[in-house]
Amino acid sequence: MKVWPIYKKELRLYFTSPVAYIILTIFLLIAGYFFYSIFAFFTRASMQMAMNPQMGRELNVTDSVMRPLFSNLSVILLLLMPLVTMRLFAEERRSGTIELLLTYPVRDGAVLAGKYLAALTLYGVMIAGTLAYPAMIVSFARLEWGPLLTGYLGLLLMGAMFLAVGVFASSLTENQVVAAIVTFGVLLMFWIIGWTAEFAGGPLGAVLTHLSILEHNDTFSKGVLDTKDVLYYVNFTALGLFLALRSLEARRWSG
Repeated sequence: MKVWPIYKKELRLYFTSPVAYIILTIFLLIAGYFFYSIFAFFTRASMQMAMNPQMGRELNVTDSVMRPLFSNLSVILLLLMPLVTMRLFAEERRSGTIELLLTYPVRDGAVLAGKYLAALTLYGVMIAGTLAYPAMIVSFARLEWGPLLTGYLGLLLMGAMFLAVGVFASSLTENQVVAAIVTFGVLLMFWIIGWTAEFAGGPLGAVLTHLSILEHNDTFSKGVLDTKDVLYYVNFTALGLFLALRSLEARRWSG
């Protein structure tokens, strides 16, 4: 499959336009603010407990700083990921180049893979920017590497899922704003769906809990690597890409 040329083209479009730089700047500024606020609170708590060794033992920089930071980063991603994917197919449809693209001797899967991998690369750059935070902490405090690694793995899997949903939404419309709104709406629904699980109870409550993004993301930040959580994100990502592929094939056959 001729994925590489499409991947290079999409990546070039990201970084030769203001889109990637605006998203990166917003993400890192908000993430930096969250890190500063959380770390400042941790520092004050440490100073207050310095006179009480028993209470001071309960303070853990991994649980007190990195875990809430991962939680806050996931909220930022919920808001920004629709902006990363909204133009991928919507802009092609609006400009009419989608028909030209689909008539090339390139499989629909290659087109989809190239665009998705370009968005995933941009997302990887965003996450890589946050590595500065644990690097600053580890210079004077001991981090627990297990929860740190699983926390970042959770962010990567969740971001991959968000992007897959966004790619599917972008393949459905020629309006970038509509694509972003649909992506955000779908992700928000699965973000809050677990809130009603306790009231639903029984088998329905269990299903709602399993579908909740928050339920699966929280275990990664705790340092727990559970197969069901990994499969949740992998399956959701595969479903989003599968639906996007079906959408492209329907577009090809409808002319």
